[in-house]
Amino acid sequence: MEKIKEKRFSKVEWSWIFYDWANSIWSTNIDAAIWPIYFALVVDRLANAGHVNTIYGYAVSLANFIVAIMAPFLGGIGDFKGMKKKLWKIFMLIGVVFTAFMAIFDQWQLMLLGFVVSRIGFSGSILFYDSFLTDVTSPERMDKVSSWGYAMGYIGGSTIPFIISIAIMLLMDMSDLSYKIALGIVPLWWLIFSIPFWRNVEQKHYVETPPAELGKAALKNTVDTFKDILRDKAVFFFIIAYFFYIDGVGTIISMATNYGTTLGLGSIGMILALLVTQIVAMPFSIFFGGWGKKYGALRMISIAVSVYVVITIIGFGMGFIVDFHENLGLEYEAALDISSVLFWVLATMVGTVQGGIQALSRSYFGQIIPPERSNEYFGFLDIFGKFAAVIGPALYAVVYSLSGKACYGILSVILLFILGLVFLTVGKPYFAAADNKR
Repeated sequence: MEKIKEKRFSKVEWSWIFYDWANSIWSTNIDAAIWPIYFALVVDRLANAGHVNTIYGYAVSLANFIVAIMAPFLGGIGDFKGMKKKLWKIFMLIGVVFTAFMAIFDQWQLMLLGFVVSRIGFSGSILFYDSFLTDVTSPERMDKVSSWGYAMGYIGGSTIPFIISIAIMLLMDMSDLSYKIALGIVPLWWLIFSIPFWRNVEQKHYVETPPAELGKAALKNTVDTFKDILRDKAVFFFIIAYFFYIDGVGTIISMATNYGTTLGLGSIGMILALLVTQIVAMPFSIFFGGWGKKYGALRMISIAVSVYVVITIIGFGMGFIVDFHENLGLEYEAALDISSVLFWVLATMVGTVQGGIQALSRSYFGQIIPPERSNEYFGFLDIFGKFAAVIGPALYAVVYSLSGKACYGILSVILLFILGLVFLTVGKPYFAAADNKR
């Protein structure tokens, strides 16, 4: 692939970037905010609400498990000539159709079925989208392109349509119809802004194989890639470090509002704090791309992980103040006010590193793997990320349960970031060797 020398993004690079703008609405409206609230409202009207909520938890785990198991094999197929784009289209359309399915039906069983299949479609499309990074740009531009992808995602999916959805729900007095409209915005936004990617992005790096041998070759390639990862110490140590620190990042994201609710913080304030996180994350995602180019992606990843260590400590302090307010000589309301301020501080801090650490992780991984086998390698990165998502919340829950204090549960997450830093440090000689080969 010819090196892209111009400073401005090419048409292909912009098309790739805009898929983040297209799909990020799913993460906000479906995964994080509106869908869980609406589903809970529907379920609360049932006599067996507790049982259904338990099923919901299993459904989320099932969807993640299916994607995690499929990821390496899908990656193996996607690396063959002409397959990556086809598979991206299939999973993107599955996600769009079943997200619309969720907005149409009222029965919780059908809503949950739509959510599971929609999640599989979304996750599958992201797997192929990430691996296209090696096709749309050159290694020296990956940090910048990847960072701008996350930045556009925070504006396009995580802020603009989220604000529109909230406005619609408030104007319609939070009626069921308002929730359905907010959910219905997702497939429309997702599909429309996927058009540039659909039209302009093509697979440049691939492995040749006859169509009749596709399945057998994909399985063999998956096994070979796993062996190659074990042999390539730079890739191996990066994946292990990623496994731990990205689990910590995901746990902070998924447990933030739950933790705040446990402490008694107001839901409106937390939703507004979430908006602050998205707004701050946009420019800082871009900044991290430039800093990664200037100071090195690994150094900036390590700094971001270190910031998360501080975030975890402040999060612990926030809960400690509420849980032990009397011992600290504080009234409960005063302790709650201090914690509310700290929650906003944490929301801002998370915004400074959340997009950057994900963007640079994606781009650095793309630089140290064979471009013609990018889909397989990203498939393994994806499976590590999906299985990692189980450890952090479980660690939080176990420590919380044993101690009876949420603040100790959140403090336990610091272990994941420390282990991530340890493996980034141990792998330094191998990372340096990989950098010298490029």
